[in-house]
Amino acid sequence: MKKALFLDRDGVLNRERGDYTYTVEGFEVLPDVAEALKLALGKGYLLVVISNQGGIAKGIFSQERVEQLHTLMADQLATSGVHFDEIYYCGHHVQAGKCLCRKPGSLMLEKALARFSIDASQSVMIGDNQRDVDAAAKVGVKGFLIEPNSGILNLVEKLQ
Repeated sequence: MKKALFLDRDGVLNRERGDYTYTVEGFEVLPDVAEALKLALGKGYLLVVISNQGGIAKGIFSQERVEQLHTLMADQLATSGVHFDEIYYCGHHVQAGKCLCRKPGSLMLEKALARFSIDASQSVMIGDNQRDVDAAAKVGVKGFLIEPNSGILNLVEKLQ
């Protein structure tokens, strides 16, 4: 079975701006992300993004806009030799109804575990919100909570 590094998006991979990040102009990959993800790939980790994008349900931005930003992020990181195995996102919001995929729900993680034959006990999740860690715990993945925009390189360096 494989191991995976699950990553929240806003505040972990790109700069958290305190509000929804949905414009190309406002999207900035954090400085140490490319180096950290390349290191994780070298350690044999799959890279899977797990992101809540509730602004879709609220009508603030579209699913197409989210996918545009994910393409932009993937393209920027590809120049450093980094690729994501998958990017999962939940477009629901609690104000617009309940769902199983929105973190702290674990459906996005469950999908990745099944699809890629991932060993949850050998995998980790990095997030900047307690709901990220809670979602990971529900499926047996170790979660690490970081401060938004604080960088992930030091943490990835410690992974086996």
